[in-house]
Amino acid sequence: MAYNHIIFEVTDYIATITLNRPEARNALSTQMRADLDNAFAEVRKNAGNDIRVLIITGAGGAFCAGGDVKSMGSRLGSATKARDGLRDSHKQMYDLMNIEVPVISLVDGPAAGAGANIALAADFVLATPRAFLMQAFVRIGLVPDWGGMFILPRLVGLQRAKELVFSGRRVYAEEAKEIGLIYDIVGQDTAIQDARDFAGRFVDAPTTAIGLAKNVMNQSFNLDHRSLLEMEAMTQSIARDTDFHKEAIRRFAAKEPAIFDWEKQEQQKTAAE
Repeated sequence: MAYNHIIFEVTDYIATITLNRPEARNALSTQMRADLDNAFAEVRKNAGNDIRVLIITGAGGAFCAGGDVKSMGSRLGSATKARDGLRDSHKQMYDLMNIEVPVISLVDGPAAGAGANIALAADFVLATPRAFLMQAFVRIGLVPDWGGMFILPRLVGLQRAKELVFSGRRVYAEEAKEIGLIYDIVGQDTAIQDARDFAGRFVDAPTTAIGLAKNVMNQSFNLDHRSLLEMEAMTQSIARDTDFHKEAIRRFAAKEPAIFDWEKQEQQKTAAE
């Protein structure tokens, strides 16, 4: 499939979506949104097979500047039309947050407004030292969209989320890690390789089990205890029936190396450094 405002690649089971409008700091365009729809569909279709992990990043020293502010005035219409457009973005965010493979966002430079919320929708957010995230909406008299008011309180708590939304200030990588907005900081000159190395840890992981656990945990703030336990029982029954689980049990009984060993991968990475 041809893409215009993103680059979509799959190498060694790692899919990479690169937002690619560097002249506009990768601001969201109508074409980019259509491209993202198609790319997310491709990832879902191949999850667990050719694709086992997804990286989202931006080209040209920016992640995403959010909505294309320059064109906002020309796109003013009725409130109904605006709501319809935002509902389309909600579907994209739901698709992104619930793709049943690990999703990693790599933020270099600005991730502002909707761009920040796309980054934060990932399971793991990596950032370079010059990266910053900002809920820029208040600067133009708007409220957070693209799922920001759902995501932020869950990451940093309600009071901190309000401060970030009300101020619209920049949060640079060091502070973002300290308050739980991002997972880790990567090297400025090695960022994409660092992200691929991290993603590579999931290539041999049980994609089905991770996807099932992700699906349940994404709903853990919204469901009662009993409902979560029922979902746990259902997903565990599915996971027990996978080839991965059966092979892992056989290896355990035979005292053979595990298929997936996070600590061993960490030790190998440390030794290589």
